[in-house]
Amino acid sequence: MEHSFLPVLETTKPVVETSQQVHIVRAKIPPVCDLLLQQHITPPPWDRVHHFDDGSPRTVQYLLLLDSLNFCFWPAPKWRFTYRGEKLGGYYSLATALKLAVERDPRWLDATFLADVELAELDGTLAGNRSIPLLAERWRIVREVGRVLETHYQGQAVHLVEAAQGSALNLVARLVQHFPNFRDEATYRGQPVGLYKRAQIFVADLHGAFEGQSWGDFHDLDKLTTFADYQVPRVLRDLGILQYEPALAEMIARQRLIHSGSEAEVEIRACTVWAVELMIREFASRGVPMTAVALDWILWNLSKNPAYQASPHHRTLTTFY
Repeated sequence: MEHSFLPVLETTKPVVETSQQVHIVRAKIPPVCDLLLQQHITPPPWDRVHHFDDGSPRTVQYLLLLDSLNFCFWPAPKWRFTYRGEKLGGYYSLATALKLAVERDPRWLDATFLADVELAELDGTLAGNRSIPLLAERWRIVREVGRVLETHYQGQAVHLVEAAQGSALNLVARLVQHFPNFRDEATYRGQPVGLYKRAQIFVADLHGAFEGQSWGDFHDLDKLTTFADYQVPRVLRDLGILQYEPALAEMIARQRLIHSGSEAEVEIRACTVWAVELMIREFASRGVPMTAVALDWILWNLSKNPAYQASPHHRTLTTFY
């Protein structure tokens, strides 16, 4: 049975309009855009450490696996992966561990191998100072990726990308249709909401890895939205664009768990999507072209800057981000 793609802006808009716990402070958007322009903050160069430089299909295969597993690194004690004496964290730990695994054993890019991989083998491959959080969920997803690639795409992610015919939205829709782990959806007051953080990141990663050429060439990249996760809403809150009601702010300050799919969690993510969209429109009104992919990359990198770490991020156990 086919699964339909839910348009992100259209389905998140009613959430923003009725949100009770999270609010977009629109008056803050122009001065923040001023700040970014005055400080000449632009998207940093694409980090080429986390893919292969030969322009081959294995980069596509690697990125699909990487983005299938790119979620939930925050639980304490934090999972770390040491590479060349440096303790890496979060996404960088995962990207490095997977790349090293592929270099040691190319079977990690073989769909048949992934479809039958054992839990202990995945655990050992991603072993750092501890097992990676949500290991069992990640194991299920790895096997799902292998099975879906075998069933629908002759085992190769390049066939998935080629089937989208150069459309970013078509590629997201195909991921949602065939890979359940990419169905980042919620229900808010009885209405369906599509967010698709990891599916959209896969498209953006392809675009960056191939520099907008070959399997990274999409004619509608500007139709993607921001990738609503932990860090982007945290930065937007530090910038004054997002505002939380006191009870929610207190929960986040105390690092209390906010359940996946709860009204508060959906409101945080939906308001993040629309805050970035309104920033893009503000830039456009000034004649400054900006995509959600580029602005997300700017904001995510700002989140690593100590100057933009005043607020803690919300904590949700989820495979979606």
